[in-house]
Amino acid sequence: MAEELELEPVGKKGGGKKKLIIIIVAVLVLLIGAGVAWFLLAGSSGEPAKADSTEQTQDKEGKAEPNEAGEALYVALPQPFVFNVPGNQRSRLVQISVQVMVRGADNEALAKQHLPLIESVLLSTFSQFTEEQLSTSQGRENLRTAAQQAVRDALTPVAGKPVVERVLFTGFVMQ
Repeated sequence: MAEELELEPVGKKGGGKKKLIIIIVAVLVLLIGAGVAWFLLAGSSGEPAKADSTEQTQDKEGKAEPNEAGEALYVALPQPFVFNVPGNQRSRLVQISVQVMVRGADNEALAKQHLPLIESVLLSTFSQFTEEQLSTSQGRENLRTAAQQAVRDALTPVAGKPVVERVLFTGFVMQ
């Protein structure tokens, strides 16, 4: 009299095959992505050869300059400089975090050996500037340039070469 309908559970019909296809597609996508990443990161095998980091060039005056082709290394000064600068209304507190850029492992070792000298020179250079000078970006760049030249001038007689290529401010706060 009445026809009976067979009911199948939802999601059972062909579900195993669908999951298998999804897993295979996902694995293929991952493999293709890994291949593309390897290709992009590996690049060509014709990498430029590194120059000897101990080479020095001389400028017109005969001063030894750090070789531009050497590996750039950064030496962080252990603690930030904290000092007061005079201002119009009141003194302002300044905190500067510094790193120096050198070329080659030899210059890195020399910079680390002479860290107390570098810190002393930087502190005396920083104390020569006022709030008005440090409140502008040009004034901060003048401070960085003056600090760089002072460090190079101080290290040349001691180490026999300038050692430090650049002085970098990695943090600058004035309150």
